[in-house]
Amino acid sequence: MQMPQPDPSILAKKDRLRDRLSEVLPAEAVISDPAEAKVYECDALTAYACPPMLAVLPGSTEEVAAVLKICHQEGVPVVPRGSGTSLAGGALPTADSVILGVARMSDVLETDYENRFIRVQTGRTNLSVTGAVEAEGFFYAPDPSSQLACAIAGNVAMNSGGAHCLKYGVTTNNLMGVKMVLMDGTVVELGGAHLDAGGLDLLGVVCGSEGQLGVVTEATLRILHKPEGARPVLMGFDSSEAAGACVADIIRSGVLPVAIEFMDKLCIEACEDFAKAGYPLCEALLIVEVEGSDPEIAAQLETILEIARRHDPVELREARDADDAARIWLGRKSAFGAMGVLNDYMCLDGTIPVSALPEVLRRMGEMSEEFGLKVANVFHAGDGNMHPLILFDANTPGQLEICEAFGAEILKLCVEVGGCLTGEHGVGVEKRDLMRVQYGDADLEAQMAVKDVFDPAWLLNPAKVFPLDASGARRQRDVAA
Repeated sequence: MQMPQPDPSILAKKDRLRDRLSEVLPAEAVISDPAEAKVYECDALTAYACPPMLAVLPGSTEEVAAVLKICHQEGVPVVPRGSGTSLAGGALPTADSVILGVARMSDVLETDYENRFIRVQTGRTNLSVTGAVEAEGFFYAPDPSSQLACAIAGNVAMNSGGAHCLKYGVTTNNLMGVKMVLMDGTVVELGGAHLDAGGLDLLGVVCGSEGQLGVVTEATLRILHKPEGARPVLMGFDSSEAAGACVADIIRSGVLPVAIEFMDKLCIEACEDFAKAGYPLCEALLIVEVEGSDPEIAAQLETILEIARRHDPVELREARDADDAARIWLGRKSAFGAMGVLNDYMCLDGTIPVSALPEVLRRMGEMSEEFGLKVANVFHAGDGNMHPLILFDANTPGQLEICEAFGAEILKLCVEVGGCLTGEHGVGVEKRDLMRVQYGDADLEAQMAVKDVFDPAWLLNPAKVFPLDASGARRQRDVAA
């Protein structure tokens, strides 16, 4: 994967740009030393790295607007960055760009329990949003596995989900409004603390736009009352196909669990070694959680367990108490870290129809043999958002390229069976060259026309989302104009 080479004429502006940015930001918020800027050379897709020209850490919407206005005047690209947890290279810089991090912007600005919303600066971490309201019996529903670290800014950019998105939806279903700064420094507000905004649904356009349209500095988020209770159940099966068929039957039954999570044998073993959650060491494991009052939980579990028994499970076990439930979820939430003990890996993010799970799991196993690399599966089975983890050795020449080729075939398979390239990680740099697998030229042209409106000079988050031959031509056209 190649990144665009820096324009020498832009790199020559570094000193001038640093001086101008230092006029609108505190000295410690402008990072120009190459050794210090190296911290921002990559995100969680660590296979690729490129130190930025500069990095800045504004502390308010006004400072963000001042930074973008200067960079716009200087013709310098800007890469927005939340916590750097993107698994698709969404915050990967180019050598001629400025990283704009929102980590200093983490305040709670307003909380309204009667109308069930919270307004926060977008540098605030996902889990700390719930932390700000849980004493009053509320929570924020989207819960990515990285929720301890990931920022709301990145959640909005990638439309992040999580284990409980089956019932509560992803970020777009819980986002009420944003304050956003355009590339020229203009501040706009979309949506807000009310049921629905008039006119075009620009909030829906911004959520999931991967930093292509503007820098979101504030977000108004929907908060919900905590349920009366919740209970997970473990289901072990002797094949991934049986587990996948069980998921499809649960969804087909009309019962709506709050979460259905899937792990295969390789992932089960790694997570059990790490978390000691008491997982059965079988071929495939489902964690199915329901919530509500005790009678509601009992009724839902009765239906779900009856369905599971039709697929000959090797183990069915309900959580005994809150501590047991917490251990079960600790294992699942620790999956990505636990797999890192085994080897380097690349985490994918294709989404498929739930009915296609058995076929896709079977074909991924065949691909694993073909490419000679192991693949572990852990994903949100209820909504078909898959997260295959392809294991490889980064120190063995050629293995990264084989891993990428394997990953591309998996993502093509997702599209082939009626799914899409991404569910919550975004396109970033990882999938940009696969966009034509899912979209035709007219589709891509329509998407790029939207970016033209918000960012005519194509300076925001360069080299992401769109194939380079398309986005590069767009950028050159605007530069010439």
